[in-house]
Amino acid sequence: MRADRLLSLLLSLQSRGQMTARQLAAELQVSVRTVYRDLEALSAAGVPVVASGGPGGGCRLMEGWRSPLLGISAEEATALLAAASGSGPLERIALGDALAQARLKLLAALPAAGREQAGTTASRFHIDTQAWFRPPEPVPHLPVLVDAVRQDRRLRLTHASRPDATGAVDPLGLVAKAGVWYLVVRSDRGIRAHRASRITEAELLPEPFTRPADFDLSAHWARWTAEFEASLDRLAVTVRLSTAGLAAMAQVLGDTEPAARAIPDAHAPGWHRLVLHFDDRQAACRRLLGFGPDAEVIEPAHVRRELAQAARRTAARYADAPDAMP
Repeated sequence: MRADRLLSLLLSLQSRGQMTARQLAAELQVSVRTVYRDLEALSAAGVPVVASGGPGGGCRLMEGWRSPLLGISAEEATALLAAASGSGPLERIALGDALAQARLKLLAALPAAGREQAGTTASRFHIDTQAWFRPPEPVPHLPVLVDAVRQDRRLRLTHASRPDATGAVDPLGLVAKAGVWYLVVRSDRGIRAHRASRITEAELLPEPFTRPADFDLSAHWARWTAEFEASLDRLAVTVRLSTAGLAAMAQVLGDTEPAARAIPDAHAPGWHRLVLHFDDRQAACRRLLGFGPDAEVIEPAHVRRELAQAARRTAARYADAPDAMP
């Protein structure tokens, strides 16, 4: 739409200063002739556009003029620009361009000094939403899910775990958690969350649905995740880790957060105690073996025994290995 293009043109000049007509045409993906027509339209609307020809010339706004599009301080702009740095999930649902435009509007709303300060400061912060050692999950039907959420259209879904079962649902929202997409839906079974990568078929239905007036996606997600975590029968394991074991936490477990809870072990100088949680005994043994001699299970006793047996079987497997490499 031309109104959107005129706004983009104004924001480009306001945030970047002088630009040639060719630069503007390339950015807006229009012809140079269209850029000149749009500049005339802005001038007719009262925007003080200045154009100069020859080497070093270009198009710019009159010195000191800026559009009062947003009343925002440099500190507020810095916070928003930093929060917008983690654009991975938005790019996957085709909102990356919208994010770029939002950044441009934020910068354009500031005077030159504040614009430079906000842009420079925000570039020193970056939000990485992807979990360690895990590439983004492929979600082949993500575009369909996005369209359904945007348009309030019903969906017919098929899941990998139940390929013979299909059902129509009301898609209430999409949530990206640590690089994993979840679709929150309403059906005759209530409001539930589905891991989007496990949806094998997604059909956008013609009929719309009425979104619950009192539904808040972020509040629902906070309640749902808390209830889900509380429902898991988690096995608590007290371990003793060496300094090297603490440093290897992310490499072995894919998570560094538990390391913050470690406390020095009064009975073993240089070692630390902490409690880790696993789904079951087998999972605990498999993960803890990755620490090698830098971890010792204190309790429960059955995990300690099973881990010791696993370590002995592992050592026996390599009993005939040479002590040193040639």
